[in-house]
Amino acid sequence: MKVIPISKFKAQCLGLIEQVRKTRQPLRITRHGVAVVEVVPAGPDRKRKFLGDMIGTAEIVGDIVSPVIDLDEIEAYRE
Repeated sequence: MKVIPISKFKAQCLGLIEQVRKTRQPLRITRHGVAVVEVVPAGPDRKRKFLGDMIGTAEIVGDIVSPVIDLDEIEAYRE
């Protein structure tokens, strides 16, 4: 990870951000030798939202309403 002082980042901000985007390598910015912030490349844009991501990916096969086992096998139903 490349480390640069905040004054250099301020002077070359746009070029350094473009470098992070191209190389996908993070950049640590320091003030008086102490890390202040890290510039990291953005992740891929998601076209779908979290809720509903699986819409259209499943297929219902068979009966999903009836019990899986025979009701006569359940003791509570015998009486």
